[in-house]
Amino acid sequence: MDRGMSDRSGTAIGFTIFAGVTMVMVGVFQSLWGLAAIIKDQFFVVTQNYAYNVDITTWGWIHLVAGVIILLAGFALFSGAVWARTVGVTLAVLSAIANFLTIPYYPLWSILIIALDVFVIWALTAHGRDVISA
Repeated sequence: MDRGMSDRSGTAIGFTIFAGVTMVMVGVFQSLWGLAAIIKDQFFVVTQNYAYNVDITTWGWIHLVAGVIILLAGFALFSGAVWARTVGVTLAVLSAIANFLTIPYYPLWSILIIALDVFVIWALTAHGRDVISA
């Protein structure tokens, strides 16, 4: 039996596909977060005396742009392209950092997106290459 065929795992491929779907979903979530912050920044409750004080509308634009890029990279991941995996990991790291900084504005949402970003990073680094060989 071909060694390359036995190394492929349906589970690994499934994790990578799930990471792509998760990236698409996180991209939509980030975009919606950004639109909400741009359109009606009073929606977010700002806590006092937090170490990071950034304008909500600025964060809205950051999240909107990041969301669109993550969404596109998630769709590109289904082709198995190495560049899509690289962009996916990079954007997931940046998304996690951006959401960490916005925890005081929307804590549960930010923690949820950070958890999804961590899963995407794990799936793309541990199993991403398996989609190419499938």
